[in-house]
Amino acid sequence: MSEYKITTDEIKDAAKYLKAGDTVYLSGTVYTSRDAAHKRIFELLEKNESLPYDIDGAVVYYAGPTPTPEGLAIGSCGPTTSSRMDIYAPKMLDMGLYAMVGKGPRSKEVCDAIVKNGAVYFCAVGGAGALASKCITECEVIAFEDLGCESVKRLKFNGFPLTVAIDSHGGNLFKK
Repeated sequence: MSEYKITTDEIKDAAKYLKAGDTVYLSGTVYTSRDAAHKRIFELLEKNESLPYDIDGAVVYYAGPTPTPEGLAIGSCGPTTSSRMDIYAPKMLDMGLYAMVGKGPRSKEVCDAIVKNGAVYFCAVGGAGALASKCITECEVIAFEDLGCESVKRLKFNGFPLTVAIDSHGGNLFKK
């Protein structure tokens, strides 16, 4: 197992060598999306309307941060169970999604789409949202503000600690 410091701009190339079990300290732009936001994004796709962010090249964090305390960039921001987004993930990967961050195993369809598209699935430590938030330097709501914690936010990660859970070659920590 190896450790890497990479940016979100480097993920597509890094996916070629990252292996399940590797540690990655990720920096760069990441978008939050959970169940309700994914549903709305897919409604926009069906209507051929503009999306809140370009899925091609994006990294999505399945998280719903708590309200931001004064003086901080964001509140507690831990991962959500990723399997709840499995009905949406294959299409998003086919649209160019580079990586997903969450917790827990993924469906066979998502695993196949990760390999097919040369993407990667990272796991963040659950239950450590307050600690994880220290690696987020910016947070801006960019869509669906009415969804509260489930709104789409643009985050800036700075050395956010992750584990490669499913790699682009089919390696899968959940299958060992």
